[in-house]
Amino acid sequence: MSDFVPLIDLYRGGTLECRHFGAIAVCNADGKLVAAAGNPQWLCFTRSTLKPLQALPFMQSGGAQLFGFTRQDVAMLCASHNGEPMHVAQVQGMLDKTGLTYKSLQCGCHVPLYVEHGAGPAPAQYDERHHNCSGKHSGFLAWCVQQGQPLGNYLAPGHPLQQAIRRDVARAVGLSEGDLKIAIDGCSAPNYAMPLASLATGYARLASGIADAEFGESFAQLADAMSSHPDLVSGTGRNDLAFMRAGRGDWVTKVGADGVQVVASKSRGEALAIKVIDANKPALFAATIATLDQLGWLDARQREELRPWRSEPIANARGTQVGERKPAFELRTAH
Repeated sequence: MSDFVPLIDLYRGGTLECRHFGAIAVCNADGKLVAAAGNPQWLCFTRSTLKPLQALPFMQSGGAQLFGFTRQDVAMLCASHNGEPMHVAQVQGMLDKTGLTYKSLQCGCHVPLYVEHGAGPAPAQYDERHHNCSGKHSGFLAWCVQQGQPLGNYLAPGHPLQQAIRRDVARAVGLSEGDLKIAIDGCSAPNYAMPLASLATGYARLASGIADAEFGESFAQLADAMSSHPDLVSGTGRNDLAFMRAGRGDWVTKVGADGVQVVASKSRGEALAIKVIDANKPALFAATIATLDQLGWLDARQREELRPWRSEPIANARGTQVGERKPAFELRTAH
């Protein structure tokens, strides 16, 4: 466990019950390590934090302009959405603009996430458009239509789309393509593992927007869409919605499955990437907020807005406080 340090400790009745380990990297857009906890070079699958970078070939090729994708559509390219009616309608609009139907989507189908988050009962019927990754897949298909590439195997690692994504992801995070470790994500698309510091660097560049010499216009469009429409990137009751609202347009945030989270600041030109090794969500969110606090990114209002996500007090079914979560780490400043 030398790569990981305790990030969040859970106490019950004053006695330590759980300890959540992980690692954190804070980097600027030049790839310089600013601060860390644990091993900032820990090789970590990016999961859904990869989505804005997976949209780069489409944005770089002018696909958004060609198909008339709005800022809301661009936000959906980066979304792990709830499958609420507004999300399904947005995806349908994207498909309409490319002349396709939802049956072309190969992300699979699951119960909409808003059900899991208590935002409503499950619909009588749902399909691929309700999948949390359907916006990303709609962008994948749009690139294929634009480039005249086959649709039937657009998720195959050898498909020109996935090759273009691998190329641009590597460029964005400062790695060679061979450094990216490939696996298949929950939506059947290729996903890549990379050092936490590389992921943080990619997000610092994303947040730097037009200032980035290589991807500037694309990064500006993606970051602006995400921070302007966090309800589309996530949805009711979701973490990315709460964080980007608290960031007041400055933060670009994305959560990934199994304990990954990234927060970038446009004004600071920096980003943090965090991995909680046991994938505990309350611990992940609490550790992320503790990191923001230690970095000095939070003012009093933001600290209050994010208080529910700290999950400090632990209450039972009767509402009685029975324990608490506490940060167990201090960032070390890089020299």
